[in-house]
Amino acid sequence: MGKKTVSFLVSGRGSNFSNVAKKIISGDINAFLGIVLSDKREARALDIARDFGMKAYFVDPNAYQSRALHDRAMVDLLKKNKTDLVVAAGYMRILSPDFIHAFKNAIINIHPALLPSFPGVNGQKQAYDYGVKISGCTTHFIDEGTDTGPIIMQAAVDLRQDEKLEELSARILMEEHRILPESVKLFCDGKLRVKERKVFIKR
Repeated sequence: MGKKTVSFLVSGRGSNFSNVAKKIISGDINAFLGIVLSDKREARALDIARDFGMKAYFVDPNAYQSRALHDRAMVDLLKKNKTDLVVAAGYMRILSPDFIHAFKNAIINIHPALLPSFPGVNGQKQAYDYGVKISGCTTHFIDEGTDTGPIIMQAAVDLRQDEKLEELSARILMEEHRILPESVKLFCDGKLRVKERKVFIKR
């Protein structure tokens, strides 16, 4: 099995992207760094990527007549750079069916709640406002639904009495920084198998 190339989709500060990239650079994840694509010109993650020596592109959604055309441009860049795995690390746009089909079971997303509960934006706040006793985060393969793809890993975080949302979000982020690199590593080591809705992990 050849060494995989991992590329990233980002929209913001790049915390999860940076964490995974550093583990690839250190050799903890046996993979090549690919490219970084963002739908936001000002995304801090683009600067971080360039600091790592990676190619980083702002792909302006407003420059295309449709979401499908925008996504096709991103797929072309990813394929040109021989991408095997796409990591959606805080990417805030829904991907088109054509993008998903181009990388079937090869797009990993991190979501800050325990799916299938609280999908969509602001998962931490949804769970917090609902009054759950346990929240957490989920890695999953992206499919055509909103946070509905096969689940790879989950980590639970207990809500503390009188805890503020910002404190909960920070503790969830710590778990995101643990399970996203682990999920990427499992993929790159060929240890993930998807059958219908379930992901099987070879240990």
